[in-house]
Amino acid sequence: MNQFINKNLYGDYGDKEQAGGAEGSNHNTAAEWPLWEVFIRSKAGLDHKHVGSLHAADAEMAIENARDVYTRRLEGISIWVVESKYIHASDPATADSMYEPANDKVYRHPTFYNLPDELTHM
Repeated sequence: MNQFINKNLYGDYGDKEQAGGAEGSNHNTAAEWPLWEVFIRSKAGLDHKHVGSLHAADAEMAIENARDVYTRRLEGISIWVVESKYIHASDPATADSMYEPANDKVYRHPTFYNLPDELTHM
């Protein structure tokens, strides 16, 4: 059985220097390597899910290590890695004020939509 791994290096995240994968990088040991967040898509049509983190010298090494660590049993069809320092998150303490306007838009709630029986991933 042939297996193909699609490596999406750097994609829409900028060039190698921005993604931390420049050749001749200053990261010499594993202790100095940046932390990468790993996202795996298990099947076509599903979302990528965060599965963990790992240290790697560059994006290519992060993808290869993620493949070895997180997809040992052919669980995934696509791997994304993002250097942790490029992830920005909202503050959980301000969640009430941030998401409160969504309550005014009841039409966005899923109760207003009829889903076909064939839809199994929703």
